Amino acid sequence: MNIDIVCVGKLKEKYWSDALSEYSKRLGRYCNLAITELKEARLPDNASAADEENVKINEGKSILKSVSDDTYVIALDIAGKQQSSEQLAARIEKLAVDGKSRVSFVIGGSLGLSPEVLQRADYRLSFSPMTFPHQMMRVILLEQIYRSFKIIKNEAYHK
Repeated sequence: MNIDIVCVGKLKEKYWSDALSEYSKRLGRYCNLAITELKEARLPDNASAADEENVKINEGKSILKSVSDDTYVIALDIAGKQQSSEQLAARIEKLAVDGKSRVSFVIGGSLGLSPEVLQRADYRLSFSPMTFPHQMMRVILLEQIYRSFKIIKNEAYHK
């Protein structure tokens, strides 16, 4: 299975990069992982609602260019459906059984995802009603994908 993480912004702190590297290495046994970091659109000081909407639209266009038509897209969205680790594992396993060889998880910028990206998504996933820093969310997502594969393979890790 090919897993793509499409995200807006770059990791800045070394500890996030180190954690990302560790989970990327672990996931290498289970899938082909690719991470696409897209440029974060600049938001002017004292931005209006229209300015914020333009940023979301521009970031959304970049996201949509990064996702091919045959990709199953899971958008991380605070308004999406919450799942347990076991449920996420079952979803990933079902996608593989159904022949979905490419799955993209999409993490938007600080303002969230554009309506166009949410419309393109095949599934909207929420990790919590809380808001997390994007760098942290990327690490949490990779850990949960890793945990999912461990659950699918019945390997020790998940408790």
